[in-house]
Amino acid sequence: MFGLFGKKKMIEAQKKEVKKSVEPKQEKQESKQPLEYFDRLKKLEEMRAAGVQPYPERFVRTHTAMEARALGDKGMRETDQVVAGGGEEITLAGRIMTFRSHGKLSFAQLQDSSGRIQISFMRDVLGEEKYKFGTKKIDAGDFLGVKGELFKTQHGETTLLVREYALLAKSLQPLPEKWHGVQDQETKYRYRYLDMLMSPETFSRMRMRSRLIQVIRTYLEKHEFIEIETPILSAKASGALAKPFTTHHNALDRDFFLRIAPETYLKRAVVGGFERVFEFAKCFRNEGMDPSHLQEFTMLEYYASYWNYEDNMDFTEKLFKHFIQELFGTLKIMIGDNEVDFGQKWPRTSLRDLILGKTGIDIYVEKTADELRKAIARKAIVLEDTAKLGRGNLIDVLYKKTVRPQIIQPMFVTSHPIDLSPLARRNDVNPDITDRFQLVVNSWEVVNAYSELVDPVDQRQRFEEQAKLKAGGDEDAMEADYDYVYAMEHGMPPMSGWGMGIDRILALLTNQDNLKDVILFPLMKPLDD
Repeated sequence: MFGLFGKKKMIEAQKKEVKKSVEPKQEKQESKQPLEYFDRLKKLEEMRAAGVQPYPERFVRTHTAMEARALGDKGMRETDQVVAGGGEEITLAGRIMTFRSHGKLSFAQLQDSSGRIQISFMRDVLGEEKYKFGTKKIDAGDFLGVKGELFKTQHGETTLLVREYALLAKSLQPLPEKWHGVQDQETKYRYRYLDMLMSPETFSRMRMRSRLIQVIRTYLEKHEFIEIETPILSAKASGALAKPFTTHHNALDRDFFLRIAPETYLKRAVVGGFERVFEFAKCFRNEGMDPSHLQEFTMLEYYASYWNYEDNMDFTEKLFKHFIQELFGTLKIMIGDNEVDFGQKWPRTSLRDLILGKTGIDIYVEKTADELRKAIARKAIVLEDTAKLGRGNLIDVLYKKTVRPQIIQPMFVTSHPIDLSPLARRNDVNPDITDRFQLVVNSWEVVNAYSELVDPVDQRQRFEEQAKLKAGGDEDAMEADYDYVYAMEHGMPPMSGWGMGIDRILALLTNQDNLKDVILFPLMKPLDD
């Protein structure tokens, strides 16, 4: 396990081979690489020439850093007793983050996925040769396996006295400056692995993303939902009002679309017999990039047979309160300067009443897009690029400009117009609106849901209306998907569905202004551009 040293004789053939492979790269990369890179490359060459394997195949550890620190809280032996030996030995593995040498004594910080712990190298314990190798050949960034006993320093820090060690991976690139880490925002996005290494906050946020998905998935499964997969490539850009990405399928010699939402395929699964389904789906929308919108994002959608949108609101409130309590241990969270209380009963208010109360414009009275544009002009409300928008998208722009920024506490916004909701069920009392809701928190829309449209005749008519809008220049209008209508014609039960951007809700809950801050590897413009 700890075979750090092999035979001492020089293996000339191996040395020549390593040197040969290194020299051409040095010439090409010299203008780009830091000087320390070549120093580490030389160390790597010397290790291999001395018979040391700098990249072994495996290593077995007995504890994580945090488990070792927990052991340290149970009482430690004195330093001199530890040096004398005879105590319980444990084995750790991780990356060396800092390395400080003080003559016969050296300290390092060892980091694994659980956290950090201090380790100590003593020349009198390791022996002259191993101690010298460690202090001369090991750098910050290297992976190391260590075996030894725990003790506490005079400052009370739990420390592992290293009796044996093994190099597990030699790092050629130096880590970012230890006191400041990665400061440039674009560098954080482009080289996320460095950001996570140097910033415990970033690492914790990325772990919370996985935890969020895990908690939601478990909750849905406990409520009889089944997780399925739907296609990313589709012949029709359907499921939401958005501009799609297009790609070419060489074998079929035709264009396909990257999905903008999994909705219509999840509903097809309901036609096939699944009663409650969900998917964490990668979605793609070829629209403008800003801090709250990305072209590639993760969407959670679910559909439950025999529910209406009011059942769905009840379930949504319970689901949110469950996973927020699980993640944060409280239902009151500071988001920016606002304390958001998820523990209260969430109000339910119609879109029409919100717009009327804020602007004095009644969208039930303004029946066409032209009439609505004139009403907006009379109120001196300035909206951009609305000349080609249909009535539904125009209402949406008006709402986002005047109402949504004022909503801080969790609120269900309900009863959206029919021309803004081509896949939602028409209300039985007022046929101009739908049984739909959005959950808005701190001015962000985090959930979109409705009682689903299951009438194939009504769906066909709405697709045709959307097609006319698209032909008239509205790029966000939905393309008609008659294969989906054909599935509906085989019978679709009453149901309610739901969609939430995972990136968006996590950014909201962790106080991040940019969605890129909660994505491990956001899409970036290539450096060679």
